[in-house]
Amino acid sequence: MNTMKTYFLLLLLTGLLTALGWAVDQFTGGAGLYMAIFFAVGIVANWIVYFFSDKIVLAMYGAKPLSESEAPELHEMVSRLAQRAGIPKPPIYLIPVDVPNAFATGRSPSHSAVAVTQGLLRHLNWEQIEGVLAHELAHIKHRDTLLATVAATITALISAAGYGLRWGAMFGGGRRSDNESSHPAGLIIAIVLSIVAPLIAMLVQLAISRTREYAADEYAAQLTRNPEGLASALLTLEAVAMQQPMPQLAATENMWIVSPLRGEDVAALFSTHPPTSKRVERLRKLARQGIQPR
Repeated sequence: MNTMKTYFLLLLLTGLLTALGWAVDQFTGGAGLYMAIFFAVGIVANWIVYFFSDKIVLAMYGAKPLSESEAPELHEMVSRLAQRAGIPKPPIYLIPVDVPNAFATGRSPSHSAVAVTQGLLRHLNWEQIEGVLAHELAHIKHRDTLLATVAATITALISAAGYGLRWGAMFGGGRRSDNESSHPAGLIIAIVLSIVAPLIAMLVQLAISRTREYAADEYAAQLTRNPEGLASALLTLEAVAMQQPMPQLAATENMWIVSPLRGEDVAALFSTHPPTSKRVERLRKLARQGIQPR
């Protein structure tokens, strides 16, 4: 999936949110009011995400800036990889979590950050860490961090709106006023849309997330000229995630390099990440083909 298709999917999510506003109008007789409100909420939410998502996410996990004096090798590695990628060196944050993982955040290469857990530095060797960092820098370079956060925000709004509409239909009966009820066809469409729209939104979000993970893996392999480093890191992270899932990280599951919630025992259709086995297979195929450096 190329960048244009990704942006098309984001527009589709915004359209689904606006359609739910139309459904509420059909249910309440809002005459377009709720459609306009839902569209405006989507725009405002995206504005907040655009300017403050990095600060919000880092604060959620108590991430602290990691100075160069505290981790000189890590900073040197990020600086070298960022130079190869042609982007500014992002600041590095440390998350006080023992399970190994990492994510990138920010709206653009010049407004970004890389966060690593204590467990990542403890459990992985430098070759594996380099693969992980290159993967996160790939997300920053291609602005995947912004796309993922916007997609997750709109999907959450759609799910909340659909939930509210279903409950309104159950207990309000489609009443527009004391003497007027919704048209039966409009009520049926509203209820169906309240069920289908969140499901479509979730699948679209997952499609965006999984596609960008594959692309970041490939770019990281080219950046490090060592696909096996990232492949072995993914296998290690996956093994730990299966033994020590962390549901407290669920709010930003799609941002981590490997899902912190589950292993491959859950149906791949509903995972924010491609199966690790497939990611490793693709990386090792690149190695066999002779990866071309960036």
